[in-house]
Amino acid sequence: MALFLRAHQRKKNGKTYLYWSITESVRTASNKVVQRHVLYLGGLTAAQEQSWTHTLDRFDPPAPAHPQLPGLVVANSRTITEAQAAAIGVHLDRFRLEHPRQWGACWVALKLWHMLHLSEFWAPLLAPSREGTQWLHVLMTLVTYRLIDPGSEWRLHRQWFENSAVADLLDEDYSLAAKDTLYRCLDRLLEHRDGLFKHLRQRWQDEFNVSFEVLLYDLTSTYFESDPPFPEGDKRRFGYSRDKRSDCVQVIIALIVTPEGYPLAYEVLPGNTSDKTTLRAFLSRIESLYGKAQRTWIMDRGIPTEAVLTEIRAGDSQVQYLVGTPKGKLTKLESSLLLLPWQVVRPAVRVKLLPQDKEIYVYVESQDRLWKERAMRLRKLRALLERLRQLQQAKKPIGRDDLLLKLGAAQEQAGRVYHLLRLTIPESVEDARGFTFKLDRAKYRQWRKREGRYLLRANLTSADPAKLWERYLLLTEIEAAFKSLKDDLNIRPVYHQKEDRIEAHIFVAYLAYCLHVTLKGKLKRVAGGLTPRGVLDKFASIQMMNVIFPTQEEGKELVFRRYTQPNKDHLMLLAQLNWELPEQAPPSITDTGKVLALPSIA
Repeated sequence: MALFLRAHQRKKNGKTYLYWSITESVRTASNKVVQRHVLYLGGLTAAQEQSWTHTLDRFDPPAPAHPQLPGLVVANSRTITEAQAAAIGVHLDRFRLEHPRQWGACWVALKLWHMLHLSEFWAPLLAPSREGTQWLHVLMTLVTYRLIDPGSEWRLHRQWFENSAVADLLDEDYSLAAKDTLYRCLDRLLEHRDGLFKHLRQRWQDEFNVSFEVLLYDLTSTYFESDPPFPEGDKRRFGYSRDKRSDCVQVIIALIVTPEGYPLAYEVLPGNTSDKTTLRAFLSRIESLYGKAQRTWIMDRGIPTEAVLTEIRAGDSQVQYLVGTPKGKLTKLESSLLLLPWQVVRPAVRVKLLPQDKEIYVYVESQDRLWKERAMRLRKLRALLERLRQLQQAKKPIGRDDLLLKLGAAQEQAGRVYHLLRLTIPESVEDARGFTFKLDRAKYRQWRKREGRYLLRANLTSADPAKLWERYLLLTEIEAAFKSLKDDLNIRPVYHQKEDRIEAHIFVAYLAYCLHVTLKGKLKRVAGGLTPRGVLDKFASIQMMNVIFPTQEEGKELVFRRYTQPNKDHLMLLAQLNWELPEQAPPSITDTGKVLALPSIA
């Protein structure tokens, strides 16, 4: 049945939005037609819609000209001569399929690797060992694994490598995934980190025309499954955990990305590092890597200190900044802001501008954010009230200590909403069910008044306030980068025990993220709704297997390594990305039971 573009309408805030997906009508055995969802594309421009329509027309499946015999695999006639073909007799009734393995996603990962010219960068730095170990191929395997199906090096060695076609694509064998080989490769990477940053910066610029005038800076943490104590100076420390794992030691990862999500640099810091102590060192680091230039840094509140911002404004630095401010700053400036008029910058967004000491404060009110925050607050407040009523109406007496523990758990669930209530707990230790609570109406009114509103500050005093607000929203890109590192690339938890290998583990995850964001950039050009994970999962269905025909010559077998033919989903994606699959590998004749080194198909 034919493929077609299907439109989906969604109404939000009185406006209608149109999203697209590719759907196929499939006729079942009972002669019914069902709709199969093929790809979600999201919103499309007119040009993208026309491009996808043309692609669908090309891949509308034609009726087969000749029926195929089930299970018969025909060899590619270009790989052997007619004389050879005539001379080989095979037993068709005894052919077999062996060693199915995942090929498609591995091929996509290596395609992205070559797009970034990473082999050209790493080949001179990772020369083969005297024993013949190809360290470049080991690194490519580690990064491909981290991108496609991340896990430990032990799992790669024990399970994943055999179930993937990386060896076929790299013309290698299982020695590539020897456990000690994987760990020794990690030991060779960190010294080349700064060089890689500069190489990738040029590739982002050449491939996607990325500019580096605006930089997003933020920090996250990742934890370990290892037990202290650790040596003096070790970066594994207890600290504030963004992963809610305060029971584990951690390190802090500071990351700089462009507004499009392309990473520029990162640093691994001790797990007890305070956010506000990191900015000064990172400003110097970027200048040492890429030279002085006029750059705008966008950061969340809590990262810059007042002293660092004063230094930036006082000196002749070309650094510009746009940062969020803590709630305490809003309280201090509230009286001055009340006197100022609102300016509408978007239908649902308005601002107030307060110039002060070579800075400008931008007080923003967003209706969308207001309704979102209000709904979140009400949901948490209702859940908290319900829990407190349950404790009041408990059937058995509750001691004071037990009540405090239960209230602590309720506070953890409710977060800051907990402080909107005032609790009175009796001194009695026999039964504390008589505690009371009521809403602090003054705090509630202040909270409600500030919902959907936040305060920004910048030394871009002549900038359009609408642009400042839009730029600040770009911080969602660095949040997406951390989400990709932690979820898609599974950077946590870390099981390594040596500090250098811990940092090398993060370095491999950073390389995998570079491939991830490169694929994201390619997909953004064809359809905004396509995600890197969705495309990798699609291509993962292309398998490779060995097709073996016993020959009439005793002890000889004709071996084909073949990846399964791409279906319509794959062909459409390949056409849109302007990619072509490589040719199938030529057949080989081998003695039964012997392992043959087969030619590469990369």
